[in-house]
Amino acid sequence: MPLLTLTHIAKNFGQQTVLSDVSLTVNAGDVLHITGGNGSGKSTLLKIIAGIIPASAGTVQLDPNVQIGALIENPGFLEGESLKTNLSFLAAINHHLKTATMQPLAARFALDYQSHRAMRKYSVGMREKAGIIQAVMEDQNLVLLDEPTRGLDDAALTALVALITELQQQGKAVIIAAHDRYTPIRYTEDWQLEGGRLSRTVNVPSSIH
Repeated sequence: MPLLTLTHIAKNFGQQTVLSDVSLTVNAGDVLHITGGNGSGKSTLLKIIAGIIPASAGTVQLDPNVQIGALIENPGFLEGESLKTNLSFLAAINHHLKTATMQPLAARFALDYQSHRAMRKYSVGMREKAGIIQAVMEDQNLVLLDEPTRGLDDAALTALVALITELQQQGKAVIIAAHDRYTPIRYTEDWQLEGGRLSRTVNVPSSIH
């Protein structure tokens, strides 16, 4: 059974149609890239998959064992609290608090897990790293990443590529929505969202270097 099946998804905001007849199947080990211009509906699609907002029409079918991890748009954190407090708070919601997992992930992205530094003092890149960590720290097997390379330096980009490769090898699926195609990531499928419709595309060179 696929981890995710979207069938004829549509989304309207008032009189504006953002998504129209979107269908997609995601299997274990898939790494999908969805491209599209600003306002094309990439973030909206991820929010529907994550259950943050409902579709106006169509169905979202998830494997019963799916656990979704998501970094969509700007990560929301408790701004006055530390990274450790934020990650612990998020993990405790689902009773998946695993310090043994979170601390190595933080180190992998060059973040000090024990630091008392408040999140409001984090740079864009540091916040992006924290957002990536919270999307995978609970052993989620369907990971949704919205523009995950934003603000990342070369070392963090290398860490991200390695992480996605490991997730794929573990039989997990990753959906990356991004304007640019970051070529070091080994995507299994490329899709374009335009005019509210999702279509399969061929690989194109990335403009990120």
